[in-house]
Order: sequence, then structure tokens, then C-alpha cells
Amino acid sequence: MCGITGWVSFDRDLTAEAPTLHAMTETMACRGPDDRGTWVQGPAALGHRRLAIIDLPGGRQPMSLDTAEGTVALVYSGEAYNFTELRRELEGRGHRFTTDSDTEVVLRGYVEWGDAVAERLNGMYVFAIWDGRHDKLVMIRDRMGIKPFYYHPTPDGVLFGSEPKAILANPLARRRVALNGLRELFVLIKTPGHAIWDGMREVEPGTVVTVGRSGLATRVYWRLETRPHTDDRDTTIATVRSLLDDIVRRQLVADVPRCTLLSGGLDSSAMTAIAARQLGEQGEKVRSFAVDFVGQTDNFVADELRGTPDTPFVHDVAELAGTDHQDIVLDAQSLADPAVREQVIRARDLPTGFGDMDASLLLLFRAIREKSTVALSGESADEVFGGYLQFFDEEARHADTFPWLTSMGRLMGDDAEVLRADLGKCLDLEGYVAEGYHTAAAAVERLDGESDFEYRMRRMSHLHLTRFVRALLDRKDRMSMAVGLEVRVPFCDHRLVEYVYNAPWALKSFDGREKSLLREAAADVLPRSVYERVKSPYPSTQDPRYARALQEQAKELLSRPSHRVFDLVDRDRLRRAAEREEPVSTQAARRGLERTLDLAQWLELYTPEVTLS
Repeated sequence: MCGITGWVSFDRDLTAEAPTLHAMTETMACRGPDDRGTWVQGPAALGHRRLAIIDLPGGRQPMSLDTAEGTVALVYSGEAYNFTELRRELEGRGHRFTTDSDTEVVLRGYVEWGDAVAERLNGMYVFAIWDGRHDKLVMIRDRMGIKPFYYHPTPDGVLFGSEPKAILANPLARRRVALNGLRELFVLIKTPGHAIWDGMREVEPGTVVTVGRSGLATRVYWRLETRPHTDDRDTTIATVRSLLDDIVRRQLVADVPRCTLLSGGLDSSAMTAIAARQLGEQGEKVRSFAVDFVGQTDNFVADELRGTPDTPFVHDVAELAGTDHQDIVLDAQSLADPAVREQVIRARDLPTGFGDMDASLLLLFRAIREKSTVALSGESADEVFGGYLQFFDEEARHADTFPWLTSMGRLMGDDAEVLRADLGKCLDLEGYVAEGYHTAAAAVERLDGESDFEYRMRRMSHLHLTRFVRALLDRKDRMSMAVGLEVRVPFCDHRLVEYVYNAPWALKSFDGREKSLLREAAADVLPRSVYERVKSPYPSTQDPRYARALQEQAKELLSRPSHRVFDLVDRDRLRRAAEREEPVSTQAARRGLERTLDLAQWLELYTPEVTLS
């Protein structure tokens, strides 16, 4: 896993711009602590920071290949889990490899098949190729959007990077956030292609973006398609298990220590147990890690989101699967530490407002990185198999909006409530969400003869897989790569996503519960406690000391009345939250404090120009 960046300027020779390329590349140091490299040829400049995972000595980048028609150079981030099969095919076509890395497979695959190489890859990846044979830059992103990729058109070319910070290091990019960028910050959706920063865009998942002298063009090589599902229940369950076995086996391949993230939920438990069985056949133990909070298990209070603490279930899985397990136990002081909040915001380039859940994820990953370089995660199974509360909430099912906004808004409050009334009116978030929803819903294809109910549930699944999950994948990537940890997501394998997406809801919930197909597919490796457990989201601390620390920080912020954050947030509302005497212990009650403190720190760190035009 790595960080990539670059610059194409058709009107100049970039060999004189080495300092700027170096600055762009160094912003990616956290993503690639093992090595750095740059490559410049005429109008093209590529930068790379490497986290070495496969072929440690041979996978250095940028990697180039000289052909009779010109040089082809690549910067690549990610993993192609089928690179050994592709390598054999390319060798059969006459290619001779000089390394054992998947990077060279992608490079030679492009030389052989052009940008159609993307359709042959199984994995998580972004890469940029300067094709000197045709004077063009080709940028490609994986199907599900597991790895982030941004670009910024310029008058004579383009800037690009794994993260916005790489692009912002170039003087051609302004640190400016306009009206729609602000809107994206306060709605829990991820509009495809939107990058918050003015002038910047995302390479959308499953898309090729080509930049040549004549301009920019895009091609979609993969999208979620509606197809008939003809398998019966037993066959569907068996197919899911077969796919999971193959996916986990492929994603365990690494030349560095690897582990699993174990929450005690169905998703991570199934993945960990399958990995433990496979490694056990080779005489190895899988390492597993879980996050916990001081005193959480003993003092846990159930609420509408979380009915049980994670730790007892985590330990049941670790015992049955025989993992080498470690709990990472965090305290309230660490979670509320402004220095940790700063690291979170620098990692994401945005004020996320997820408070202790972002902080705990960063601290968890930092602790794991001391012992492992690769971790497998259960992320995305809820979107694939239908695990969230809103899938079973009649109000959410029938709402004319993104379904998670109905259920999560009811349970966690509205982020936009922190805004000044005049700004809220200007942003018109309700209208923005409505427009985004109707655009997203219109893209869902209906199967011939599909009932209204089944189509409604298909639409819910599609929205989660094309809007909601992308925000979570971005969060997972940024928090992990901020500490140089590669997190793999088996449930995002496009073969599994395509297959389960097209299974009717009656199959996905055949026992009246969430994720029925996954539960039965992994039943033989799960402890009974986890098999019977009800879905519980990523944990959040219940320690009142965390909330009190936030209140003290809010009071300090209120003592600086000229702070730019008060151009955005309601000062009186913040004061009431900071001075509130009763415990602010629930996640919903803390959201306004977390949101405001994140915004304040982001404004200090990035000094963005914020405009309502």
C-alpha cells in the first residue's frame, strides 16, 4: 500500500519543478514510510511513497517500461489479489518480468491491454500511468472505491494524489471550500466525484480518467448491475461461503505480518474464523485485535444502537478460533486529546465530526501497527448483506430519502443543528439531500417482474453500496494509512458484492434477521453467542469523563470570540452544550461538541478560504 501523486503540464517541462513534486510526494509519507521515489519526463511528473507489502526489494516505484514507441511509467497504490494468474497470462504473451511484485504485473498489463487492464484486476487499487507513447495520463480506481484518488484539472493538464493534501501542496491548487463543499461536510452522504475542495474531483469508483492534450475523458468500466438470481437458498449459502473462502485466502497473501480486526460481530468474526482455519492448515495462528474502553464492559448501559458490549463476544471468537488475541484498551483522556483530534483531521483533510469513533480507530490502528503491517477488516458486510437497523425500519424503508438519514437522525441527532441559522438557510441541506437522493435512486435498475417491496429493498441496498459505504471506506483508509497500516476489506470483493446484491431480500433475510446469508455461510466456524448476537455498530465510549473533557475544550473555544468557527456555528448553542450540568454521556448528546471542535481545529490547520458562492 502506498501514496501516489503527480502533475501533468502539457505547456511546460516539469524537470524544473522538482521541489514542488517533492513537496507533493512528502505529504504522502504516512501512507508510505518505507521508501520514496519520483520520476519526471517532459510534461509528466510522478511521485510515490511506499509501504512495502509484496516483493519488498523489487517493488520500488515509480516503475517504468521503455517501449519502441515511448516510455510508460506507473505509480500504483493497492493490491491486486489475482496478480499471480495475470502474471502467468502475461508471460504466456511474451512478457519477461524483472520483479515479483504486483506493481510490475499492473504496468505490463497496461502495456498489453491498455486501460482495459482494470477489468482484469481483483483487488483494491488506484494507479496513474503516464503513457509516453500517446502523451496521456491514465488514472484508474478500483470498483468499490476502497482506495481514495483525487485530481484537480489545471489550464494545461492535471494534478492528482491519493489524498487532497498532496494536491493542495501544489501552488496551482487553492485551499478553498465553496457552497457545495460545505454542504457535503454536513450531510451523511458521499456524492460521487465530489472532493469538498473547490476545483478538485474524485476519480469515481470503477472509472478510468484519461487526460491528454485535447482534454479530459472518463470511462466507467464497472457499475453495480441488476441481474436475475436463480440459485436456491442452499446454493446461495454455499456460493457465499465458497467466495469467502477464496477471498480470505487471497487477501492473506503478504510478505509482512498480518492480522484481523475483531469486533465480536458477525462480520469480523466470520472473517477471522475463516482466516484462522486457513492459516491453521499451514501451522500458523492468526493475530486478532479489538478495541475496548476502560471500564466499558463492566459498566455498559444498553441503548437503541448497542445492546451488548463487544468484549465478551470477541473473546468467545478468539477462544474458538484459537487466535493470538489482544484487546487495545483506550481511556477517555486519550480519546479527547486535542493532539489526537489534530492527527485525525490531518489524516482525513476534513472535519469529520465522528469524535471518539475516529479517535479510537486511529489509536487502535497505531497500536496494531507496532505488530502487524496488514489487517483484514469486516467493513462493508452490513451494506452487502443488509445488516443495518434501517433495513428493518418501516419508516426508513418508505422514506423518500437516504434510509440511514431517517434512522441515524432519530438516534444520533442532526449534524446541521450546530450551524448558525442564517448559514443553515443558505446551505438548504434538505434540498441538497433531496436532489442527491433522487439522482441516486434513479440509477437503480429494476428487474423484470420484481415486486414493489423487493425493488424497494434493492434500492436500499444500492444506496448503501454506492453512497454510504464509500464514506466508511474512506474513513477506514485514512485512519489506517495515517499510521502506515494496510487494511484489506474482503467483503468488498466485487464478485461477492455482485452476487449478494442480486439475491432477493427474501433470501437475504430468510430467517427474519439481518445478514441471514452470511450467518448461515459461516455457521460452522462461529461460536453460538456470535451466531445469535444482534447487530451492534462500531463501539463508542460511555465514559462521562470524555464528555466533560469536550465541554472544557468547548469553553476554551468560547473564550476566543473572534475564532473563525463562529462564522459557521451557533455560539449560543455551543455555550449551552458546554455549560450543561447533567451528564452528556450519549453519542447523540456529544455530537454537537465533537462537530464544533473538529471544525475549529480544521480551520486552524488548513486555513481554508470559505465562500458561499
